[in-house]
Amino acid sequence: MANVEIMAPAGSFESLQAAIKAGADSVYFGLEQLNMRARSANFKFNDLKKIVETCKKKNVRSYLALNTILYDHDMSIMKKVCDKAKKAGVNAVIVSDIAAMMYAKSIGLEVHSSTQLNISNIEAIKFFSEFTDVVVLARELTLKQIGDIVKQIKKDKIKGPNGKLVKIEIFCHGALCVAVAGKCYMSIATYNAPANRGACLQNCRRSYKVIDEETGDELVLDNKYVMSPKDLCTIGFLDKIIDAGISVLKIEGRARSPEYVYEVTKAYKEAVESVDSGTYTKKKINEWTKNLRSVYNRGFWDGGYYLGKKLGQWSGAYGSKATTEKHYVGRVINYFGKHQVAEIILEAGVLKQSDKVLITGPTTGVVQTKAEKILKDDKEVVKGQKKDDVTIKVPEKVRENDKVYVIKPVVNKKAV
Repeated sequence: MANVEIMAPAGSFESLQAAIKAGADSVYFGLEQLNMRARSANFKFNDLKKIVETCKKKNVRSYLALNTILYDHDMSIMKKVCDKAKKAGVNAVIVSDIAAMMYAKSIGLEVHSSTQLNISNIEAIKFFSEFTDVVVLARELTLKQIGDIVKQIKKDKIKGPNGKLVKIEIFCHGALCVAVAGKCYMSIATYNAPANRGACLQNCRRSYKVIDEETGDELVLDNKYVMSPKDLCTIGFLDKIIDAGISVLKIEGRARSPEYVYEVTKAYKEAVESVDSGTYTKKKINEWTKNLRSVYNRGFWDGGYYLGKKLGQWSGAYGSKATTEKHYVGRVINYFGKHQVAEIILEAGVLKQSDKVLITGPTTGVVQTKAEKILKDDKEVVKGQKKDDVTIKVPEKVRENDKVYVIKPVVNKKAV
């Protein structure tokens, strides 16, 4: 049986709970500074204890991203973050700077190397094994290269500080960067916002024209988004990835919504279990892919570098190509557990019978249901409108002030 860990992103308590509910084995998150999502999707230092306690209750491992490049003036804050992580009981820190590796190791904090290190060969793994127990390989490697590295680790018995064989982790789903290992300088050159310090403004995701400066002629491009890759999706060849011997599947998306975290984590967890049980089929792959398309994505580059492809599948549009979108309608004001009924105050839009409903909250995570019956003043109604106080059946516990959305199909957007 393959012992493959599903690692999910968490940029909020809603996403953290969504990841746990969907079956994540571990979650990774950032604090206020020194991580690659420093501009968004981060917790506060005071949240650290609650994050770890929440994970431990569900036997989920917690990893703190501390993976930017570091300058001399960052040393004190880096040490402070590591000290707090160690005290709180965080399972490991994900780092890319030698200074962070050395300090974390010195205080007995487990270290995982970030993909920012661009580790691409067995000799590099031998070097970093002095510090790291888990190596996140460069995103540009093929499955054959990955498989060869795993075999060599076993053959040479390359162990990390914990005394066990070094584990290999790869990204299985989410955004890809046009730059090798994410080492990009566009954002700092144009906006003085350093991508390698977690402040990327994503210039690459915009549309561009190519103009001959001497003649003024504009070149005709099939796609104006010439630097914005489609997202990685490996759900269709997960059996090959597992056969390569990887230990951890990492899902990109700390800046994504709770429903994204839930749907993606759930799909990959089910897929790994299906590979293990011998029930991994084309029919299931199609269903998982359909669900993955329903949440944020830029279109899917099925296979990516892993199957030996060269970069060249571009998004062709700005933003998401998700097949569904959520519309805020109100918030929960009460939940009656005995009858599994939620009372909702509608603050925007309309809630109609048969609408797909999404409810999110910092303790609830993600709950999805259908408004089979809507009651207003104890009478069944076809729809509820703004300012209405209504009740609907919700099979799982939700909580006061949880946000309520209606999920609708996106009109005129093709799944790619």
